[in-house]
Amino acid sequence: MGKRPTVSMKDVAALAGVSVMTISNVLNRPEVVAPETRRRVLEAIDQLGWVRNESARQLRAGRSASIGLVVRDITNPFFSDLARGVEEVAVAAGYSVLLSNSAHDVGRERAAVELYQQLRVRGVIIAPVSGSPDLELARQLDMPVVLANRSTASRDACIVSVDNFAGGQLAVAHLLERGHRRLAAVAGTEDIPQVRDRLDGARRAIVLGSPDATLLTIATERLDIATGRAAAATIAAMPDEERPTGVFALNDLVAIGLLQGLVAAKVAVPEDICIVGYDDIEFAAAATVPLSSISQPRADLGRRTVQLMLDEIEAADSGTEHQHTQELFTPALVVRSSSMTQHLP
Repeated sequence: MGKRPTVSMKDVAALAGVSVMTISNVLNRPEVVAPETRRRVLEAIDQLGWVRNESARQLRAGRSASIGLVVRDITNPFFSDLARGVEEVAVAAGYSVLLSNSAHDVGRERAAVELYQQLRVRGVIIAPVSGSPDLELARQLDMPVVLANRSTASRDACIVSVDNFAGGQLAVAHLLERGHRRLAAVAGTEDIPQVRDRLDGARRAIVLGSPDATLLTIATERLDIATGRAAAATIAAMPDEERPTGVFALNDLVAIGLLQGLVAAKVAVPEDICIVGYDDIEFAAAATVPLSSISQPRADLGRRTVQLMLDEIEAADSGTEHQHTQELFTPALVVRSSSMTQHLP
């Protein structure tokens, strides 16, 4: 079979008996074209099977109708939900969303942002890697940049985040209220700002609620299910008199792995050990023992980042001054079976 000939806009215009400019108006400003003319043009498009080269059109315009999104770990439901919120608002505003996964790698994050710049997206939303030069990058780019799930006092970019200090404090205060005095936190490395803030909040809860309580920190390289299982093995091997009775897992993937590992080691949850997770992903409520967790408004976080992005794009298009905004969402404690047992010291 021979190669199918390429159909051009000129071919559509010839069949419909109109100018190329009329074809453009039908596609971009249909309200200025007479109904009968629009009908002929659309019929010609259908008959010839013509498809507009959107990439070429955007290139000529010097901009695309896309927004770039870079997240740290697309396998974590937190970032999937955040991306869902981003896409919901972006699509409603006429933008598509290009998604990249940095996989906790600063180099991959920067490569994704540079690619988005080459593609001339209208703006980039970054859920940055720990140690990422995201603010420096934001200042260098000739496009709006909004940071998501990033705690910083900087005023150099729009930032939307959740109060992780308050979340950590809520989690441990709940365990203290249930009577626990030997506590553990299964955490990633403290160079991750979210981890550091959650642990600081947990320590503050002890200072305010029960200074005699202890908090063992089990540091980990990652925050995933395998990490939780490994932490469970460590905890289960401890002598009864040293083993923590309440555990704060710094995200729900860790909490799920922790639950699995403790059950496998014949340690009952919540009778022997209570668990509180973080993020309140869908799987937390569906776990064998439904997990208590600190709920973050993940989709709302995504929606708000896009709203700030659209505000900045509009300001750039109109030549007006844009005032960067920093917004902090408040987390909430959701109590389920994993922390319901009252512990008697």
